[in-house]
Amino acid sequence: MKKQFDIIIVGASASGLAAAINAKKIAPKSSIAMLERLPRVGKKILATGNGRCNLSNIGAADHPYTNKDFASTALSKYNVDKTLEFFKSIGLLTYTDSSGRIYPLSNTASGVLDSLRFAAENCGIEIFCDTKVQKIKPTTGGFAINDEFLCKKLLIAAGGCAAPTQGSDGSGYELLKLLGHHVTKLFPSLVQLTSPDKRMRSLKGVRVHDAIIEIDGVQSRGEVLFTDYGLSGIATMEISSVAARKCESSKTVLATLDLLPTMTENEITDFLSNFSTKCENMLNGLLPKAVGAAVLREAGIDSAVSSDKLSKNDFCKISRVIKHFEVVINGTKGFDSAQVTSGGADVREFEADTLKSKIVPSLWCSGEILDIDGGCGGFNLQWAWSSGLLAGEKMAKELTYGEKYA
Repeated sequence: MKKQFDIIIVGASASGLAAAINAKKIAPKSSIAMLERLPRVGKKILATGNGRCNLSNIGAADHPYTNKDFASTALSKYNVDKTLEFFKSIGLLTYTDSSGRIYPLSNTASGVLDSLRFAAENCGIEIFCDTKVQKIKPTTGGFAINDEFLCKKLLIAAGGCAAPTQGSDGSGYELLKLLGHHVTKLFPSLVQLTSPDKRMRSLKGVRVHDAIIEIDGVQSRGEVLFTDYGLSGIATMEISSVAARKCESSKTVLATLDLLPTMTENEITDFLSNFSTKCENMLNGLLPKAVGAAVLREAGIDSAVSSDKLSKNDFCKISRVIKHFEVVINGTKGFDSAQVTSGGADVREFEADTLKSKIVPSLWCSGEILDIDGGCGGFNLQWAWSSGLLAGEKMAKELTYGEKYA
């Protein structure tokens, strides 16, 4: 006999759990089930924020999300304050750091997951783990799933392609395609960049804590980490989807680094001209030693000579390289290393104020599976919470009051 529910949610991670709990609060008599392909729920939550779970950011409302106009309804209806109220209602308190990032007061991602998991269990939501959804068939009264489950309302919150070992294997996109939806081109985002540049090996492990990286006219500012395979760090990862898209049409892409954005070329030139020292030590007060050495080599300066032997033109060359340090990029570390998927279900096929499908009756989507993504700092999780809470609300209201009043 098939298992029957009012609402079924495919994917039991951030967005799906938020949706299930909110739907149950609004429609407490409804029967709700979650189908998760992994042995336990919320594995990806445990990996966020280096195990601390950077669950939101006070700047989320102004963040330049992909398809921001579409995302703004959910982000406004369930804004940061409303999201934190939701977490407080399930026993989770938070704090905000000096950069606006919001973390659980326990400082553990497991605390966030446990709060969600226990809240779902305590309100009677049934969770079926080790259950991979392979087939969804629309029926007169809703949907049949895997020839095993029936439901009236369906939410697909299966995530994207990023970090497949943590649950997001891209299977949700295939389900949507079978139901008639379109999915945009998918790219890894918030991911490291690869480079054939042999200089990277000598710079392995060196960080520039404040740099600007520019690729194809798009800039990102923050920490850049040099690695043996290329570039990492927040600034790099913020711009990685741009590089991924560009590398698809070109074999290589040029990344230009401004290694000292707080000073102009002229200011750097004047500063370096004002004292005498061995050239190999000249940049130690401005840049990490290994980066300074790479700059001198790139500028064609003999590190063994004294700086007072340099001409004004030599100092200008050094300043120019500091402000325009070029690295050839030939790709990314891919979806296995990515935190987020850029691209997804075409938002034009969904209602922004409900997240309900315009194509398939009684179908909703939330979270990363939609073509919405943001940068580092809790922005993607805020979208997961906001969209999940909105979808859960609308499913519950439509179930209780009918489509006209949802």
